[in-house]
Amino acid sequence: MTGVGPASTLSIVLINALRSFWAEPREPDPPRRVWRDWVLVGVGVALVIAEGLTRDELPWWPFSAVIQLVPIIALLWRRTYPLASVAVAWSVIAGLDIAAIAQGLDSPGLYTMVLTIVFPYSLFRWGSGREAVVGLGIMSVPLVMNLIFYPDGAALTVASFAFLLFPSALGTAVRFRERAQDRAVAEAKLYERERLARELHDTVAHHVSAIAIQAEAGTAMAASDPDASVQALRTIKSEASRTLAEMRSIVGVLRRGDDEPGPRKGLADIEGLADDGRQPPIELEMHGDLDGVTPSVQTAVFRIAQEATTNARRHARRATGITVQVEGSAEDVEIVVTDDGDASYADPATASGYGLIGMAERVSLHGGSLDAGPNTGRGWTVRAVVPKGGASP
Repeated sequence: MTGVGPASTLSIVLINALRSFWAEPREPDPPRRVWRDWVLVGVGVALVIAEGLTRDELPWWPFSAVIQLVPIIALLWRRTYPLASVAVAWSVIAGLDIAAIAQGLDSPGLYTMVLTIVFPYSLFRWGSGREAVVGLGIMSVPLVMNLIFYPDGAALTVASFAFLLFPSALGTAVRFRERAQDRAVAEAKLYERERLARELHDTVAHHVSAIAIQAEAGTAMAASDPDASVQALRTIKSEASRTLAEMRSIVGVLRRGDDEPGPRKGLADIEGLADDGRQPPIELEMHGDLDGVTPSVQTAVFRIAQEATTNARRHARRATGITVQVEGSAEDVEIVVTDDGDASYADPATASGYGLIGMAERVSLHGGSLDAGPNTGRGWTVRAVVPKGGASP
């Protein structure tokens, strides 16, 4: 059996990578023009005019200076139409070079055209794989012509290709980094939905088991104790109503949008977080009307307390204490988790491993809201408000 050598393996990997990149679609929803784009183009136009007026040796002045305003203006469409803007800009650049070469003149290119370094970045950041490859070929044409007809040494050769390859590589890196972050956010949200689905399973199993036990008891006592049988039927009705209400709440949550088996955590379990003996210590305050909170909302409040205190202990440098406040009103439950540490860690996407994203997803699915951010002085606060009955189905 013939083995595959390192060179063959490398070529296969490269071919597969190129095929994968070639099939890349455009990035969705590229940003439209903003004020920075107009500033960039305004500065570029001013520099083109100034350079055209001050360069005596510029061929075909003022035509060559005016026509080179086109690539600068095309910068306005570099994100929404990356390949078309590259084709327009480099047609002007290549056309001037070809005309100069045909007449034996120096290149009429302006130094201001260095601003076109933005084009390869935008092409690889926002364009499809096919557009990036085609656009790179278009941008290489005037470079190759200059290297052939205006040879100025190896240094210029390296600089010319670095002019294209560095921003292209940077655009590709930013593109895939943003995609990885989006994927991590989606996975965090999916993880919360999976936990809710497991909680629904536990709730249904618990209540159905209770219904089955009461039904057996009622059947056994029907002949000897009719009153006990009636009470069993009342219990069955109550358990069934609670089960249906909880199912509707959580299934409605999952349509809009715990790791361990066993009973779900509730408001009472928050005390266990405060009594674990770890540092910094947790001070718990629970007050207000906390009756009538559905089990799924209780679990959501517990998860927020658990995640927020874990983040504070991991990332709040020099913190001396953490405060957890749970307050109930007639309609909502509010939980506020505050620490007094150094708030400089306050990037929720990186500091907490997307924990805040998961918390926000769970709260949103229950019809509530969550805010998180650094305090005015020291510390970091997570505040969530969740309806007692959860989101309406």
